[in-house]
Amino acid sequence: MIPDFLFTLPLADITYSFTEAHLPGKVVIGVLMIFSIFAWTVMFTKFGEISRTRRLNKQFLEAFRTEKSAFDLFTQRVRVEGCSLYEIYNAGCKELKNYHGIQSDPTAAMGLLASAAGKRVTLKQMDHVKGVIERTVAEQGLKLEQGLVMLATAVSGAPFLGLLGTVWGVMDAFGEIAIQGNASLTTMAPGVSGALITTVTGLLVAIPSMFAYNWLVHSIRGMTVEMDNFANELATALEREFAME
Repeated sequence: MIPDFLFTLPLADITYSFTEAHLPGKVVIGVLMIFSIFAWTVMFTKFGEISRTRRLNKQFLEAFRTEKSAFDLFTQRVRVEGCSLYEIYNAGCKELKNYHGIQSDPTAAMGLLASAAGKRVTLKQMDHVKGVIERTVAEQGLKLEQGLVMLATAVSGAPFLGLLGTVWGVMDAFGEIAIQGNASLTTMAPGVSGALITTVTGLLVAIPSMFAYNWLVHSIRGMTVEMDNFANELATALEREFAME
């Protein structure tokens, strides 16, 4: 059985170092703790958002590929909130509807699609539809990246804030030693310990933020590629069905 004192010693050391820190060091630690709260909030929020969007994208893509017409889901008024592929699909179909004149009623729309004399859009109009699709892809990419700047700031800024607190604390500690005229380890250790805790705090904020930021960037990059591929697939399907020869 592991003795209880092995768990209490690290906490006691941290508490002692914090109490020995000078006011500038405690201010830096307070700022770093605020950074940490925001960073962890962004982490949990983005993890949930990415996981949910990835799941909904997979389900929507499967449903899209099972339909006979690229317009079927739109005429059925299918809505998938929080799905980036749906937003791309919905924006493209809305723009095409303005040119094609497809009615919102599913029965009428299906009848129009089945009609051999159905109106077809020009290539220029189809280019406008593609432009809307591409713009929506960019908008969804920016939406997925929201909040990452907070993690990037924590990764790059937290260690420097911690270093600032440490340098300031060491400077104050040596100043006190000079005033007292006593350079013994007993006199120096408390001030140095209080100074170093700011660097430790900065690293504790930066390291989790770095791992989370890298994972999120990798995931968002993959989802952006998925959105680009779907946009090309959607544009091709709509052009094949509704564009003039």
